[in-house]
Amino acid sequence: MLESMGVPLPAETLLISAAIYCASTHHMDIRWVATAAVLGAIMGDNFGYLIGRIFGFPLLERHGAKLGLTPKRLALGRFMFKRHGGTIVMFGRFVAILRVFIALLAGANHMPWHLFLIFNALGGLFWAGGYAFGAYYLGHKVMQISGPVGIMFGVLGAIGLVGSVIFLRRNEQRLTEEAEAAMEKDMQKSEKQDATS
Repeated sequence: MLESMGVPLPAETLLISAAIYCASTHHMDIRWVATAAVLGAIMGDNFGYLIGRIFGFPLLERHGAKLGLTPKRLALGRFMFKRHGGTIVMFGRFVAILRVFIALLAGANHMPWHLFLIFNALGGLFWAGGYAFGAYYLGHKVMQISGPVGIMFGVLGAIGLVGSVIFLRRNEQRLTEEAEAAMEKDMQKSEKQDATS
């Protein structure tokens, strides 16, 4: 739960260790370990989302320029989360560094909470449940393969991150224009709704 809120803790290692402990000693039931891990991941991400929603965007607006996050880039981030937020939330959980910040970013970018909740729950179920039961059934073999698999996911995550940065740099102007057009359309729609009510 704490890692999903944004605290950099080794949740994956703890989950695998607890599952292997269950398999080797039978002092704990793996179903309860998996349930606790899934609920902790989902709850932590929801807390992280709220923190990002309340504090994230104002901080980014105030201090984002120091990191190159101009108002246009912040608008672009909101647009990308609105368009691809579910995919980012669900699969971001499987990338160690991204998992810590994904809920905060979703909240800061005002991703609709109902969508966040659905994709967060699916990601938490597959991530925590998958690691818990996978480690339990594979036992000590997991420790042998977790290093290479972790490295592979890290490399894939880094490639995806670099690819995303390159894509955004090449298409930033076009995506910014699309984001501005979408925001303008949303404003016109809300003005029409205000006028009719």
